[in-house]
Amino acid sequence: MLSVKKPYIFTDGKLLFDYTPLYCNTTQALLQSELFAEVLHRFIEKLAAKESPVYEYFNNNIPMSKKHDMVSYIVNFFRLLNSHTSSEILRINEEYKEILIDKEIVLDFIEELYNFWRRFERFMYIVVPKRSRYAKASLHHVQFINMHMEFKNLVLEAYRHIRENLLGQNPRVYRQLPAGSNMGMILEQIEWNCPKMFLSVKDVPFIRITIVEPPLILYPQQNKRKGMFMECSHLTEEMFMVVPDQWFCFPAKVGPLLAFIYFREDYISQGLSLGNLFQIADYEEIEGKLPDIILFFGLTNLPFDNNAMFYEDKDSGLLVGLLKHTEEIDYFGYFKKMTLTLHNIANLKTGKLPVHGAMVNLKVKNAPDVGIVIIGDSGAGKSETLEALRMLADEEIRDMKIIFDDMGSLSITDKGTIVAYGTEIGAFVRLDDLQPGYAYEEIDRSIFMNPNKKNARLIMPVTSYHHIVKGYKVDIVLYANNYEQIADEEPLIEFFNSAEEALTVFKSGARLAKGTTDENGIVHTYFANPFGAPQRKAIHEELSTKYFETMFRCGIKVGQIRTRLGIAGFEQQGPEEASKELLKIIKNL
Repeated sequence: MLSVKKPYIFTDGKLLFDYTPLYCNTTQALLQSELFAEVLHRFIEKLAAKESPVYEYFNNNIPMSKKHDMVSYIVNFFRLLNSHTSSEILRINEEYKEILIDKEIVLDFIEELYNFWRRFERFMYIVVPKRSRYAKASLHHVQFINMHMEFKNLVLEAYRHIRENLLGQNPRVYRQLPAGSNMGMILEQIEWNCPKMFLSVKDVPFIRITIVEPPLILYPQQNKRKGMFMECSHLTEEMFMVVPDQWFCFPAKVGPLLAFIYFREDYISQGLSLGNLFQIADYEEIEGKLPDIILFFGLTNLPFDNNAMFYEDKDSGLLVGLLKHTEEIDYFGYFKKMTLTLHNIANLKTGKLPVHGAMVNLKVKNAPDVGIVIIGDSGAGKSETLEALRMLADEEIRDMKIIFDDMGSLSITDKGTIVAYGTEIGAFVRLDDLQPGYAYEEIDRSIFMNPNKKNARLIMPVTSYHHIVKGYKVDIVLYANNYEQIADEEPLIEFFNSAEEALTVFKSGARLAKGTTDENGIVHTYFANPFGAPQRKAIHEELSTKYFETMFRCGIKVGQIRTRLGIAGFEQQGPEEASKELLKIIKNL
């Protein structure tokens, strides 16, 4: 069993709690709980620190004998208000007479406490016994979902009862706010083929089921990723010395690969958000298995200057990602991109060509099915153009399947044609460049990251796992050019005449940086893909030449599309006009 010192942890605006020892089935039990007392204590401390008039009112009107334990006094006061009106309380116990003189101030206290609670990013979990296979049974899934909903309803019910009994009237508008936990998970220890190097994490539990209350807004410490992931030459057991009850493991299916993504509790919001991006592996895919990829987010014993490193075990082929315990990596881009970097390195070893881009399979009326790949680095406009295509041509498109939104891989079939595979079931989309109408249909299932800052993002599911591993034929490959303004006579889309001409543009990887990383201005990234391609440049050079020659040989149209996403004033117009031109080309194939 996973052991924890406390059933709850507060860290950096987050609350992580084990609901099993804190379980409540009535509002009275909720108000008597250890967690409620702790939240109330922290709230009172905050009011006192800023010398709030609300705090002064309570401090001045609480009986002298109760001042030493204001938390207990207010808990008992709330328990009474939960089941009695303020008038009834005055008849029952005159101890609260002074507090109830000014109900408006008491109401302010209640509202501020409720908002204080809701401002925490709240994560619920339950731990199940080792080898229980608890999370496999749908009955237990339902039980966990019900627990999650019951907790939310208890918080809402307690808040409403206390408020209504204080004022003696019901509100005219009821807002069904997410008042319980924002996210939840079932944890289970599973035996896996753990190398000796990583024995310290052997008892870290796996996330088996997650629950999200969307749309969810999270506020990580950072809103951009810095630098490129570098390779280290060796590992030591000391690097992986962790306290298991401070860690969790998200078992992700990254395309066909299995990745164990370990993260320290500080990064719970990033780690659980992976559920909107990657498929969670099944019990049978974990038990007794050695994953293709292992990542650690939050290690404290790394001897490197860089915050993010990786290592390849030449004997087993295992790829290991190592990220320091620092606020600088508290950004979802690190979780996503480090995982995909290792995925790409693994694919290069098997002869697949990883591509940083987006792909859709389109069924257009009165036209053949077409597979479109748009390659480009972050902020180049690849996803925005494809989404604009769908929104503009909705009546003409019979079906549109997203195969990958950010990272995929190409493979040459036995027949000499090229098919593409995806990695993620979700998308990590930049909000700044999307009009409201451009958002995916799944926006109501989304997790928002720092919507108040530049490079605001949302994570949302966009496709199904069976689509990303099926393999779809490729008909058009385009480079996303976000920086070139064009004259009236110049085309938005132009096609290359040879593999050599195409490779010159793709290898250059030019784009106008949009603030999604720490880069500025026109920058160049080898093959628009800093995630595996430059780290294994020699093999990538060989494979990219082979694949582009195959594209021209089998009739795939290869060119560039000018999205103009990086040019001021064209953030929406650029992808929209580019998508119109792309639709014309598709209909003429």
